[in-house]
Amino acid sequence: MPSDSFSELKAEIGHVLFIDIVGYSKLLINEQSEVLRDLNEMVRHLPQVEAAEQAGKLIRLPSGDGMALVFRDDLEAPALCALEISRVVKASPAIQLRMGIHSGPINEISDVNERINIAGGGINVAQRVMDCGDAGHILLSKRVADDLAQYRHWQPLLHELGECEVKHGVRISVVNLYTEELGNAELPAKFKSAGVAAAPAPSKLSRKHLVLLSGVAAALLVGFLIFSLSRKSGSSTSASEPARGAISVAAPQKSIAVLPFMNMSGNAGDEYLSDGMTEELLSSLTKVKELRVPGRSSCFAFKGMYEEDIFRKVGQQLHVNAVLEGSVRKAGEKLRITAQLINVADGYHLWSETYDRDMSDILAVETDVAQRVVQALKVQLGVEGARALAKKPTENPEAHRLYLLGRYHFDKFTRAGWTSALRCFEQAIQLDPTYALAYCGLADTYATAGGQLMPGKEAWAKEREFAEKALALDPNLAEAHLSMATALFSLLDPHASEKELDRAVELSPKLLFIYDQYGWTFAEMGRFDEAIAAEKKAVEFDPLNPFTNTELGFLLYWARRYDEAIVQIRKTLELDPNNAWAYSVLGWCSIWKGNEAEAIAAFQKATTLDDLPWYIGSLGYAHAVAGDRAKAEQILGKLDELAKQHYVSPANRAAVYLGLGEKEKALDWLEKAWDDRDPIFWWNQDQLYDSVRHEPRFEALLKKISLDR
Repeated sequence: MPSDSFSELKAEIGHVLFIDIVGYSKLLINEQSEVLRDLNEMVRHLPQVEAAEQAGKLIRLPSGDGMALVFRDDLEAPALCALEISRVVKASPAIQLRMGIHSGPINEISDVNERINIAGGGINVAQRVMDCGDAGHILLSKRVADDLAQYRHWQPLLHELGECEVKHGVRISVVNLYTEELGNAELPAKFKSAGVAAAPAPSKLSRKHLVLLSGVAAALLVGFLIFSLSRKSGSSTSASEPARGAISVAAPQKSIAVLPFMNMSGNAGDEYLSDGMTEELLSSLTKVKELRVPGRSSCFAFKGMYEEDIFRKVGQQLHVNAVLEGSVRKAGEKLRITAQLINVADGYHLWSETYDRDMSDILAVETDVAQRVVQALKVQLGVEGARALAKKPTENPEAHRLYLLGRYHFDKFTRAGWTSALRCFEQAIQLDPTYALAYCGLADTYATAGGQLMPGKEAWAKEREFAEKALALDPNLAEAHLSMATALFSLLDPHASEKELDRAVELSPKLLFIYDQYGWTFAEMGRFDEAIAAEKKAVEFDPLNPFTNTELGFLLYWARRYDEAIVQIRKTLELDPNNAWAYSVLGWCSIWKGNEAEAIAAFQKATTLDDLPWYIGSLGYAHAVAGDRAKAEQILGKLDELAKQHYVSPANRAAVYLGLGEKEKALDWLEKAWDDRDPIFWWNQDQLYDSVRHEPRFEALLKKISLDR
């Protein structure tokens, strides 16, 4: 397949029937070939299969010891086929089959030799459902059974079994489909071993329903198919038809989670596009005042999760009524983007769409998806809201691609990530010098890189320069006011920072990092109660965000509320066990509670997770206050060696000397840190400086801070 062709690429919801030949591995090779041939011949003549293949809405996949049938838009077809197969097999007991049915995401790619590959939760879960059964069983996932149960003719045939544990400890809810004559009413062995009660006797109505469902009588089958087609909106995920579950979104609170879009490109390097699409949609939907949208980290916590009840879990954990999910496939300059809006209460699709576009159209797709979601959720936008959704940040698609790539690297929160982010944002601005968000990206990266990649003096000047350019280009861009607020904070002007944050929150009250920056700004002014309240609000917006959860722990530490801080940090480490910043905060809390051994362990862990010099200096301080001068001096030597390779803040060595009690040497390094305008001076109220707080040289530094403001 040419790299820029999508003629054979599909990414949608599939209704899957997975068929397995029981005892296949025990057969001789010629017997295996014969059984597979018989199965294929049997399936080929099924009325549902013939009809779907003629309409181009079926994928038939061999699976070694069976096959999978994937119907594109007919919910009932897998169950109908399963019953008909069961009828045929009953007349030919030489073949023993078990079957599993599920509906879920299906991603189809055909290669140059026309070989079809299938991926996605739909096929995987169908196989796992099948694995729960024995010979003769037709098992359905609970989601499919609930869909079918809306039609009265299916209700007597569905018998709940409960949960079954499959691979990797995953548990799925399974329903047994059988009639008085077809299927297997016996309890599967997996359920017997789990102590589940025996299955109920088959319904006496089964024979009547069998006549309708199995297709034995041709006239009835034709009538059934016509009847089925006449209510297409009840069994299709087509975007042009109203979804059955649409009424459930009439909840008082409109709310939606945007799950990370899947990267279907086959190239991990294109993941920034799927992640970027997700983040842009999150950003757009947060501008809708009536809509509650959980933050990025809370949504990205579900990345890569495809279990059967994932939407219910998202709804429960993030307190939302709907979920938006999708995928992005890039081939050359071609894109295929799918998006689907799902009601978490019942798993039904409220809206779905597939876009085959050029890379140059990615902005238009983002806008269209956001607008269609708002329409499906019946949210009243108003003039301002409609304008906000329709607004494009740039008309240059390549500049937008580079911006997405820059944010992707920035979010890695590493030295290499920040370096790559700066390069991407600079390239985006070269292509579009009026791209305000790209200037915000530069400003935000310099804000983080100060004291890490370069001296603060150099970083803060660039940070303010780019924040001012963003504001000049778009005075009503909340992100630009946030970038300016952060720049003013970096320049030790918290009162001016607060004013910019006030304006940012007027423009976009649900922009998460406004409240995070409020926390730091208030803390710099010593208003710790307000700082903690602001950070708690940031956590409320994005409860699974390790960054804001850690920031809350740090502000509690800064307010000297150590026990609360430790509780908060331990919660954070449950979210992200590899969070170096969280271990650092835990270490400093342990220091001031007199637990030097715990502090050393926490700082040591931080240094194994990240190479930022601050964690190394903190470890040196802990060794020093624990009385291990030799290890503290080793840390000083290590910082000296690192400084030969890249920038190392003088404040790191000052911290070690403070631990050793060598105040004059510590103050020497703090004065050098001031010359660099190091970010440590945001922390001038930190407990670390209590031992020199009343020293004339330190007081002189504080006066310089006041004058510099």
